[in-house]
Amino acid sequence: MKRFVKITFVAGLSCGYVLYGQTPASHIAEAKQNYTGVKNNLQRMAEQMPEENYSFKATPDVRTFGELMAHIADTQANLCSTAAGGEKKAVNAASKTTKADLVAALKESSAICDAAFDSLTAETATQPAGMGRSRLALLEFNTGHSNEEYGYGSVYMRLKGVVPPSSAGKKK
Repeated sequence: MKRFVKITFVAGLSCGYVLYGQTPASHIAEAKQNYTGVKNNLQRMAEQMPEENYSFKATPDVRTFGELMAHIADTQANLCSTAAGGEKKAVNAASKTTKADLVAALKESSAICDAAFDSLTAETATQPAGMGRSRLALLEFNTGHSNEEYGYGSVYMRLKGVVPPSSAGKKK
């Protein structure tokens, strides 16, 4: 009887560790939901900022608003295509200067990220992708980076008298 209890106990622990190592589909959905929020804010930000403010710099030693949007688009395309596990994609946003071209590049990079999230399964989410991270962790890193850059862009908008999308319609 003692042997049976020991075997059952060890088997139970083993199953627990296997389950712990899996990524539930709900975590993938939550991660995509987080990304979608910042993606929508970035897209609205890029569309709402007037074209003449795309060359605006908050201080001389930082990017222009347009360069910030280009950086976000290029980074998203790089990280998300890497996380997808296929061929690395580029939108070459750094070479673009007009608002229309940068908005389009941001949309294109967002589509790459959407596809990367949509391709994830519980089995593929934990596969190594790059930068010492799993596919899902790399996508979550991208979300954090995009959210940080959105914060910078919000300052540019406020300095130009434009309310950032995430604050629009809120009472003071």
